[in-house]
Amino acid sequence: MGSALRELQSAASRHLWGHFTRLGAFQREPMPIITRGEGNYIFDQNGHRLLDGLSGLFTVNVGHGRTELAEAAATQSATLGYFPLWSFGHEPGIRLAERLADLAPGDLNRVFFTTGGGEAVESAWKLAVQYFAAIGQPARRKVISRHYSYHGTTLGALSITGVPAIKNPWEPLLPGTVKVANTNSYRCGMCAKAGSCTLLCADDIEARILMEGPDTVACVILEPVQNTGGALVPPPGYWARVREICDRYGVLLVSDEVICAFGRLGHWFGCERFGYQPDMIIFAKGVTSGYAPLGGVIVSDRLATPFLEGDRVFLHGLTFGGHPVSCAVALANIDLIEREDLAGNVLRNEALFDEVMARIGALPIVGEVRGCGYFRVAELVKDKATRTTFDDEECEWLLRGVLSPALYKAGLFCRADDRADPVVVLAPPLTCGPDELRFMADTLVSVFTVAWDAFRSR
Repeated sequence: MGSALRELQSAASRHLWGHFTRLGAFQREPMPIITRGEGNYIFDQNGHRLLDGLSGLFTVNVGHGRTELAEAAATQSATLGYFPLWSFGHEPGIRLAERLADLAPGDLNRVFFTTGGGEAVESAWKLAVQYFAAIGQPARRKVISRHYSYHGTTLGALSITGVPAIKNPWEPLLPGTVKVANTNSYRCGMCAKAGSCTLLCADDIEARILMEGPDTVACVILEPVQNTGGALVPPPGYWARVREICDRYGVLLVSDEVICAFGRLGHWFGCERFGYQPDMIIFAKGVTSGYAPLGGVIVSDRLATPFLEGDRVFLHGLTFGGHPVSCAVALANIDLIEREDLAGNVLRNEALFDEVMARIGALPIVGEVRGCGYFRVAELVKDKATRTTFDDEECEWLLRGVLSPALYKAGLFCRADDRADPVVVLAPPLTCGPDELRFMADTLVSVFTVAWDAFRSR
C-alpha cells in the first residue's frame, strides 16, 4: 500500500462520518475506498474490480463513466452554475419540468424540484396538506404508509417511514402518520388460511382511513415495489383496489418512485408497470443516475389549480432544489436512457433474470426470490420448509461476518439487508446484459453455498 493511500485511509478513519456506517469498524481496519467506475463496474483502492450489482444505491441506472453526463454538467456550470427557483426560472429547470411532464402518465404536469428523495417525500406531504386547506378541508393532514416501508430519514420523511430500527431513537416523531399492511406474500398472515390472496393488504388501507376518519386523511404514500422487506411486489389487483379506495374517500395517492422510476422496472415510471394513475409521483436517484443530486414531485394539474390564481403560495422551498447543473445532467441522462432504450433492455433480459433468480432460489439457504425488472432479492432462511428466519445474532454473523466480505472478494457489490427479514438485494445498472446477470448467479450460488455449509457447521 502506497503512502498516499495510507494517508487517505487514515484521514477517512479520523474525519469521515459515513451514512448508516459503523464508525468503530473502521477504527480497526481500513475503510474500502471506491476510486473509479467504468460501465457496470467499480474499482477500489487496490484496483479490485466489482460488478456494481446495486447501481451504487439503486441510482446509477446508465452505468458509470458516462462522459455525456459529465459534459452536460461542465457546460451548464460554465453557463449558469447556480440560481434558485424562488420566483425565477432557468432553462434547464424549465426544460426538465417539461420533459418529465411529457413522460409522466395522465395529468401529472407540474414539477416541484428538491435535491433528493427524502425531501421530495416531505414536499409531497406538505403539498397534500396545503392543497386540502386551500379547498376547504383543513382537517386532512394524516398520511398513510406501509409497515417497513422506507421513505427517508429527515424527521418528516422518517415519520412516514415504517422501519422501527431507524425510527425508534427519534420518537416521538410527527403525529398523523399511520401504518398499514405491506405486500409481503411470503410472510403474509392475513391470507394464510384463505388459500390465495384476498387483497386484505389493500383493504387494510380502507380500514385505517375509516378508523382515522376519512376527513382527516390527506394522502397514501406507497412504493410500486417496496424496497425494505425485499422487493415486495404487490399481488394482482392490489393497485386497482388502492386507487378505488383513495377515490372513494377523497384521499390522494402518492407513488414513491425514488427507486422504481427511470427504467428500473422496465418503464419510465413504476406505476405504468402496474397500471395505476397516482396523484403525485415522487422521484430522485435515477433521474440523474446519481451524477448530480436531484429529486422532486410530479403533481396532478388538479392539485396545482388552487395555487394558479390569486396570491396563494406553496409555503416550501429549498436552496438547491432544481439546481441548474443537476437539471442539465438529468436532461442528458433521460436522453441517454431513451437513445439506448435501457427500459427496453430491462424487459428484454427479464426472463433471463427470472432464470437467474430461480437458480439462486433452489439453494437451501434461500427461502424465496422475488422482484421484477432490475430489482430483485433473495430472502435467506435457516429452514426452507418452515420459513424460519435467522435470529439477530445469526444475521450479524451471516450478513456482516460471512456474506458481505465474501461477495466483495468475489467481485460483486450488492446489499445484505436485515432491517426486516434478511435479504440480499440486486439492482444492477440498466446497461447490464446476459453476461453480468449470469455472473451474479454464479457468484451468489457459490457464496451462498459456502455460507450455508459454514452455518451448518457452527
